[in-house]
Amino acid sequence: MAAAAAAALRAWFWNERFWLPHNVTWADLAGEPGSGLQYPRAAHVLSAFPLALGIFAVRLLFERFIAKPCAINLGIQDSGPHRAQPNAILEKVFTSITKSPDAKRLEGLSKQLDWDVRKIQRWFRHRRNQDKPTTLTKFCESMWRFTFYLSIFFYGIRFLWTAPWFWDTRQCWYNYPFQPLTSRLYYYYILELAFYWSLMFSQFTDIKRKDFLIMFVHHLATIGLITFSYMNNMVRVGTLVLCLHDASDFLLEAAKLANYAKYQRVCDAFFMLFGVVFIVTRLGIYPFWILNTTLFESWELIGPYPSWWLFNGLLVTLQVLHVIWSYLIIRTASKALVRGKVSKDDRSDVESSSEEEDVTSNSTKGVFSTSSNGSNRLNGHVAGGQWTGEE
Repeated sequence: MAAAAAAALRAWFWNERFWLPHNVTWADLAGEPGSGLQYPRAAHVLSAFPLALGIFAVRLLFERFIAKPCAINLGIQDSGPHRAQPNAILEKVFTSITKSPDAKRLEGLSKQLDWDVRKIQRWFRHRRNQDKPTTLTKFCESMWRFTFYLSIFFYGIRFLWTAPWFWDTRQCWYNYPFQPLTSRLYYYYILELAFYWSLMFSQFTDIKRKDFLIMFVHHLATIGLITFSYMNNMVRVGTLVLCLHDASDFLLEAAKLANYAKYQRVCDAFFMLFGVVFIVTRLGIYPFWILNTTLFESWELIGPYPSWWLFNGLLVTLQVLHVIWSYLIIRTASKALVRGKVSKDDRSDVESSSEEEDVTSNSTKGVFSTSSNGSNRLNGHVAGGQWTGEE
């Protein structure tokens, strides 16, 4: 009974009329023995999971033995914020009730402890800061992302430069879905998929940000797009989407690195360059180049079918996220023009309950505490954190 149910579920999920164009079957994509032709298979994406674990292990080694020494050489110290003095009553309130007590609760605690209100406010501020990551931790995370994004972007450009569909997007759909899978295309796709799975898992252990939910949706949409496009062999247009997203992510991470190292002008320059590249690629090239070929050229050459609608729905979802992030970037950049430097980003990588900080101490610091989450990919995208020193 269970076996029959599993077989029925498998048949329903892999329904050829959902996944493939009309008059195409999975047997057609199996490839003829001895022909040397290979097409993408669903089982191939499983190799992304052990590779994701490998990428995460490489990240840990990279951050410890490469990024950390670089940070120390730049004068970034592994010192955390001032720790709050131990107090069982306040700790219980902090962990069980609220991290930011209101005036009424502050008055009650003041009477209970015989402390003045400002001393209690200071304790809660120190306690919130105590949970925030150090600048060294954030530098190491950003340096890892910068290294990966930059490397994969140049690999993608080198690969696509000789690909015919890079110069003529209609090539993405000629003879579809009978487009053989090359080894270079396979490695590019699976490496990107594995990296995003590693971001999905590490998002729960990395620096916390206000836009955690948006980044979670972004990672899900990206993983869904990569997996989905691979299984029904839309990998040609998929490589264009991947490379386009990689074009701006490393610039954001470079801005973060410069800010952590207190090179403010370099930081501002990279952030402005990132904003320009992001808006041009996500609001210009993406809709008029990528969405144009997936929505209109593919309709003309292969016609719509059920999975075609889902694929384009995911791409449009990604475009909605692009608009949200572009708005945040423009707002941050406009503040920078008014104040003379990038002073505060609109996404925080600290808990929202820890946001109100001592104005005096904030005015003496300029830390850009961000992730991308990637990402961004945006992995982290703009929006990576506080440019002012909430740390």
